[in-house]
Amino acid sequence: MELFARPLFLLYSIPALAAVLFLFWAGRYLKNRAIRILFTPSAYEKMTADLRAESYGRTVLMCLSVFFLFVALAGPQWGTEILEAQGSFAQTVIAVDVSASMRAQDVSPDRLDSAKTMLRMLVSNLKEERIGIVAFTSKAFIQCPITTDEDALRYFITSLKPNMLPVAGTALAEPVKLAARMLSKYPGQKALILLTDGEDHSPEDIASAKEIAQKSGVRVIAVGIGTKEGTLIPDKIDASGRILEYKKDKQGNTVVSKLDDKALLALAQATGGAYIPYTTPAQVSAKIEDALRGLDKTQSATAKRATYKTRYQIPLVLALLCLTGYLLWPRGKRRRKNSL
Repeated sequence: MELFARPLFLLYSIPALAAVLFLFWAGRYLKNRAIRILFTPSAYEKMTADLRAESYGRTVLMCLSVFFLFVALAGPQWGTEILEAQGSFAQTVIAVDVSASMRAQDVSPDRLDSAKTMLRMLVSNLKEERIGIVAFTSKAFIQCPITTDEDALRYFITSLKPNMLPVAGTALAEPVKLAARMLSKYPGQKALILLTDGEDHSPEDIASAKEIAQKSGVRVIAVGIGTKEGTLIPDKIDASGRILEYKKDKQGNTVVSKLDDKALLALAQATGGAYIPYTTPAQVSAKIEDALRGLDKTQSATAKRATYKTRYQIPLVLALLCLTGYLLWPRGKRRRKNSL
């Protein structure tokens, strides 16, 4: 525990006190010098016989006032309190395709790793967004609940891996439906960032996904990653990163994965969102940020944190009391006792 938030002010009090003492000393020195020039000692003694004697108590009170003022500025603190910050945030869910096709290397180093680089950049820039993360194949699963915790978001983005889910295939409708449920408790316009190569093994469900997104006020920002020409999908890779085998279908044919943007375009257009072809992490991140502008925001509490209680009021009150005592210290003529 640090007893003072700004301990440097305690050092500043030393020259301040020295300056106060010097001013008092200089004032008295000049006063005594003037008296010696203008009056004889006996004459001055007669003139001041009814006046109160000078007291060092006033000087002490002034020095204490200055000292306690600097103690208050140093920010004494002890005990703890819980602070809860308030903020205004828009709501967004990021859904990432983690199917086998995201291993394809038509985007360097591969589709998923490039997407993760972009997403880490994106969450660092989105300071006014409450974000959740979904991973999907033919089913969608929540990886990170909707939060403002950037460290948690970066952790779950880094942990995304191809085939990390227990089901294979790809269904674009699944993340749309799950995101709509996650965002349903928030009013106004929300967003889903859908990052995939667009391959869909259940295209018949897209119509219902569009309807759900529209009713829920979810704007789909679809990012298509991959190339139209496509490439082979690595299936076995050794420790050095060398591809040992490519993915084959049930008939033994090597699978070529291509970008399919038709469903992504349709989802984006139907929900008032945007379709963004993947280029570079920085360019895509900037385009997503532009597409997210205009989302409705809600006021809510951010993370709670414990902090030391500030106790500056105590030395400040002492400083004011000492200053008041200095100003009210009796001066001038002494009160004469009534003679009998």
